This record gives sequence, structure tokens and C-alpha cells, in this order.
Amino acid sequence: MYRTKYIKIPKKRIAILIGKNGSTKKYIENKSNAELEIDSKEGTVEIIAKDKEGSAISLWKAKDVVKAIARGFAPKKAFRLFDEDIYMEIIDLERFLNTRKQIHRIKGRIIGKSGKSRKIIEEMTDAYISVYGDTVSIIGEYLSFKIAKSAVKKLIQGYSHSSVYHFLQKNYNKIQRQKYSLWKTPPEVRDDLEF
Repeated sequence: MYRTKYIKIPKKRIAILIGKNGSTKKYIENKSNAELEIDSKEGTVEIIAKDKEGSAISLWKAKDVVKAIARGFAPKKAFRLFDEDIYMEIIDLERFLNTRKQIHRIKGRIIGKSGKSRKIIEEMTDAYISVYGDTVSIIGEYLSFKIAKSAVKKLIQGYSHSSVYHFLQKNYNKIQRQKYSLWKTPPEVRDDLEF
């Protein structure tokens, strides 16, 4: 065994981290080549790298996936963090707001009536958003992630929903161009190949 990381997670999220018949835990272990030791009484997870090469990367990826599940993401959404160029940030609302009442109000603004606001941000940016406890977490590709984060921060700062939706609409085309630019660029033709 090599390097180790410890994470404290809400006890309510431990069953989700383990998964049906341990499936989520096994998937994380196999994908990251790390071992997860879960203490359900204390709400702690110990992540132990199994190999010397890449152990830092293994630990980092596994830690991010565990954190994402702990912050309310479904395992399938959290597993995207194993992909290259996928980012996550956890925004602690207590850093921006002073009272429980303010935190509750801002969480309501981010989620929106029947989840409408969160759904619009997710659909317009192709990012995932989770509001859990006193945090808002975002997972996505770089540009999607940055735009979704800006939209959430605008809601925290008190911008109207309509101005945030306008901001998202303005940036939607950028995200779509980035998403499909890979396919629109013609492959390089090589002269040295014979058929």
C-alpha cells in the first residue's frame, strides 16, 4: 500500500457511496486502482493507492469521485470525474452568507421552483449541479463548468433569474461550438500513406 487520503462524508451518503451489493465502491476501486475503507459509524473514507506509479493521480480521482457523491451527486454523474478534462468545484455558501436564513434563501434561488433554475443551468451548460447541505457543487467540462459556476455565483450575488438566463443564453453557443468543434475540424491528410 502506498499513499492514503482521508475524507469525511455525511453518514446519509455512505449507502450511496457503497452502492447496491458494493457496486459503486468496487467501480471506484477498479477505475482508480485504489482501495476504499469506509467507516460508516464515523462517516469517514480512507482511500489507499494500490500502486506506486500514478498513485497520486489515482488518489486524486478517487477522492474527487467520493467527494462528489458525498456532496449529493448520483454515482453516474460523479464517475464523469474519471474522464480527462472534467472539473468539479464545491462552493461553500457559508463563505458568502452570514445567516441560516440567507443560506436557505440562496439555495432556493439556485434550485428554483420545482428545480427549474438548476435544470435550466444544467441544460444550457451541459454541467451538473448539486445543492447539498450548505454547498453547491458543479461538475463539467472546462467551459461548461466555468459558465455554470458564473451563473451560480450571479444567483448568490442577487442577480435576477432573467439576467442569469440571458447570460446562459449568450454563452450557450460557445459551449455548443466547443462541444462540436472536434467533429467539425477535418482530419489532417497525410501524404506519406499508401493505399
